[in-house]
Amino acid sequence: MRTIVSHCVSFISKAALVTISVMGSYDMNVFERLMEAVKYNSLGQISHALYDVGRECRRNV
Repeated sequence: MRTIVSHCVSFISKAALVTISVMGSYDMNVFERLMEAVKYNSLGQISHALYDVGRECRRNV
């Protein structure tokens, strides 16, 4: 049972990071999704996801 739960949490964690990245790349408001992401991800994981989006945006400018 713990394996299933850990897989679900892992999936939710990755989905939250992808959602933030996609929304950020389209200049959408990520605050609500960010509040959901902090339940499952570390600050480093969230920062890395947002940094990747910001880096891509700066290259296009």
